[in-house]
Amino acid sequence: MLETVLKRDQDFGTPAITRALKQVSLQIDGQTIQVPEGTSIMRAASMLGLNIPKLCATDSLEPFGSCRLCLVQIEGRRGYPASCTTLAEEGMVVTTENKRLADLRRHVMELYISEHPLDCLTCSANGNCELQETAGQVGLRQVRFDGYDKTQANKSADTSNPYFTFNPDLCIVCNRCVRSCEETQGTFALTVDGRGFESQISTGLNTNFKDSDCVSCGACVTACPTGALMDNSIITMGQPNHAVITTCAYCGVGCGLKAELKGEELVRMTPWKNGKANEGHACVKGRFAWGYATHPDRITTPMIRSSINEPWRKVSWEEAINYAASEIKRIQAKYGKKSVGAISSSRCSNEEVYLVQKTIRAALGNNNIDTCARVCHSPTGFGLKQTLGESAGTQTFESVADSDVILVMGANPTDAHPVFGSRLKKRLRQGAKLIVIDPRTISLVSTAHVKADYHLPLKPGTNVAMLNAFAHTIISEGLQNKAFIAGRCDSDTFKEWLEFIQLDENSPESAATITGVAAQTIREAARLFATGGKAAIYYGLGVTEHSQGSTAVMAIANLAMLTGNIGMSGVGVNPLRGQNNVQGSCDMGSFPHEFPGYRHVSDAATRKQLEQAWQVKLDENPGLRIPNMFNAAISGTFKGLYCQGEDILQSDPNTQHVEAALTNLECLIVQDLFLNETAKYAHVFLPGASFLEKDGTFTNAERRISRIRKVMRPKSGMADWEITQALSNALGYPMQYENPSEIMDEIARLTPTFASVNYAHIDKMGGSVQWPCNPQNPEGTPIMHIDSFPHGKGTFVPTQYIPTSERTNKRFPLILTTGRILTQYNVGAQTRRTGNTAWHEEDLLEIHPHDASDRGIENGDIVQIASRVGQIAMKAKVSTRVQPGVVYTTFHHPVSGSNVITTDNADWATSCPEYKVTAVQVSKVENYASEWQDHWASTDKKQHDFLKSAESGTHEHT
Repeated sequence: MLETVLKRDQDFGTPAITRALKQVSLQIDGQTIQVPEGTSIMRAASMLGLNIPKLCATDSLEPFGSCRLCLVQIEGRRGYPASCTTLAEEGMVVTTENKRLADLRRHVMELYISEHPLDCLTCSANGNCELQETAGQVGLRQVRFDGYDKTQANKSADTSNPYFTFNPDLCIVCNRCVRSCEETQGTFALTVDGRGFESQISTGLNTNFKDSDCVSCGACVTACPTGALMDNSIITMGQPNHAVITTCAYCGVGCGLKAELKGEELVRMTPWKNGKANEGHACVKGRFAWGYATHPDRITTPMIRSSINEPWRKVSWEEAINYAASEIKRIQAKYGKKSVGAISSSRCSNEEVYLVQKTIRAALGNNNIDTCARVCHSPTGFGLKQTLGESAGTQTFESVADSDVILVMGANPTDAHPVFGSRLKKRLRQGAKLIVIDPRTISLVSTAHVKADYHLPLKPGTNVAMLNAFAHTIISEGLQNKAFIAGRCDSDTFKEWLEFIQLDENSPESAATITGVAAQTIREAARLFATGGKAAIYYGLGVTEHSQGSTAVMAIANLAMLTGNIGMSGVGVNPLRGQNNVQGSCDMGSFPHEFPGYRHVSDAATRKQLEQAWQVKLDENPGLRIPNMFNAAISGTFKGLYCQGEDILQSDPNTQHVEAALTNLECLIVQDLFLNETAKYAHVFLPGASFLEKDGTFTNAERRISRIRKVMRPKSGMADWEITQALSNALGYPMQYENPSEIMDEIARLTPTFASVNYAHIDKMGGSVQWPCNPQNPEGTPIMHIDSFPHGKGTFVPTQYIPTSERTNKRFPLILTTGRILTQYNVGAQTRRTGNTAWHEEDLLEIHPHDASDRGIENGDIVQIASRVGQIAMKAKVSTRVQPGVVYTTFHHPVSGSNVITTDNADWATSCPEYKVTAVQVSKVENYASEWQDHWASTDKKQHDFLKSAESGTHEHT
């Protein structure tokens, strides 16, 4: 465990200088030290263990020099400069402590305290207050002035935010909150109003924190040196006394977090300063939205029932596991070995999903294992494997700091990957160029101090045509990187691709008629990408969730190789993974055609290795994908499903089709935290554990394997890996792991890219390591493909644009595309049980003013959205963020039923659903609920009544 006692991370006062050309030597209080040129005196002193008093300075922010407490004396210079803004120089001799400095600091602190309430014993920051500590450090014992107006105390506290309180009485206007909002988060939501004694922190325009531009990332709260900005949980519960380092379980950024506790009671979550993916930053979800783990809705006792039309019966773990195993055995005996399977979750750990796929293959004897990555990033795995030779992104998040041109396609980083979004915005503020390819005007197109150089609002479903037009322009104008192509890429496939890409059908003029973006704009953006310096591509589900998702991923890889933007910092192909362990669940062999490490099940050598290790014969034939499982369930050949941590009924397309499949199962085993939509159709409920209740690892979008550590005991008594192990044992295939570390050791023995990974090594590397991590790369691989590709040369693949079969017509004239919002996550099972609902209580339909006017729709009206497969109703939000002909919604609330109207159309290579293109009609209606939503409400009530009867101990049939 990295940390068991609560202590503040060492703060060096100013940021480290990482790219200095030379070192300088200086003397501080008689000690000599060498530091990189550009280092502040304050940081140099701190490196020697000398703690110069400070209030406005912190090493996560650029030096500011306002508090005047960090004054030092420099030999040969007049005055007393601030050590935070004064840089170390060769031969400099510095004194940090003497009587004159002590008097100056004490007088400055006296002025601060004169306007500060002296109620330290009852202040929520007591015991963890930098102002309090610094007053003691400078020896302040009396205050001769009294500028504090006690009659105004607490009258202006801002309690609007559900997670923190702003008390201006306690504010010393050090500007750390303002600067953190600007420098770290990049939102610029805070400012200082007034001058002199009238200065105060403001959210601007007389708004409160909740209604302002603040995104509740908590950076200001973390930066505040007093109790002015304070977590509400601290105000209520008091200061924590110990902490555990773990990894966030929301998006694919994989932020390092510090869980601060009293005993096993979590008091707050703060961003870990040494987290490699986030470097001390967080978002509203990771920082604050952890309350779901202790929510009253948590189910903590196993339950079984013989029919979904019967109440649940609470049972012991032994009875639940044995019942589940007996049902699986019964089904296989009756319908055959391949009549059962499993779906694992990208929210679960590497160790947990590894055990699930092993259980299916070894205990059930088939390859019917799939993961929710099927419905998000399976095209990434396929497309990058075909071109670059490895099914993963190429860079670190930190790499964006070296990018000159950034292309964001089908992704909304500020909402879906906010901490990376902040990194990206910082680089843009420093001067990098930005190209956004997205049908919707995402925040990056124009936000505080950031404006895209090009926004290409293409029609949904036309990504491949756009990417081909970029490549066509680069070739036709001779802008390709000929040296990279000649040295690093396969000449035969390049020749074939070159012949294809030069066809007129791939020209910007042809693309303009397809995408709706002017040919000249396409050409200009392509030129910028090819000639603007180091260029990086970041893409998301707006690329993969299409009928040509795999084609688009290959086109992106083609574009990166064409311009030589592979194998160094600042470039690369970077898929932004949606969930915390999408990369890991794929790495661990959760696809029906691949063993761990992306090795095909037909490969005899791999199969022999695993058969020897697992002591069982393995099937050489690929199993069923998720869509195939549903179809087979409806046809009657697939009868049993083990679903670990995935709400397929809400997250998968064509909800009514999925519901029909689940209804036809004879045994559905759900392992989860809550009675989610899928669990309403279950026969066995195995209560899972939250990320706070388990040990293991997650692998983020940059291939970073990070530790998760148990913060509290599992509320159900078992961690998820223990549940799967018990099920495997009951099925007759023995597993005897003592802890997740042993599971990872097995993964390392059997997976080449993980060969050197173990918990001790991860801790030695500072908490995380990026695969490949093996004897050839013992410290991991931050940047992929530096000298070569896994299969030797890079492979160009022709990417013909084929229009989706989902077309608009008179009956369905609009295109619906879907996505997520900052404050909610995926199906909302976690975030809907937190204070995040304060910002997003329901899903809304964004519709352009022209389309709304044509239909007599005004903001807030109830509208019906109908597609070829279903209809739902929700409130309209008239918005210019979408273009005419396109509407947009999220899928965070089950009552909305957004996936009721998405179709079965899917990617040609991977069966990833085409969530981003659904032909719909929108019309104003009076009644809020559609027929399906009435059905949902009835089913929801019925199933929760069944749950209540189990909790009350009554099990009569209803």
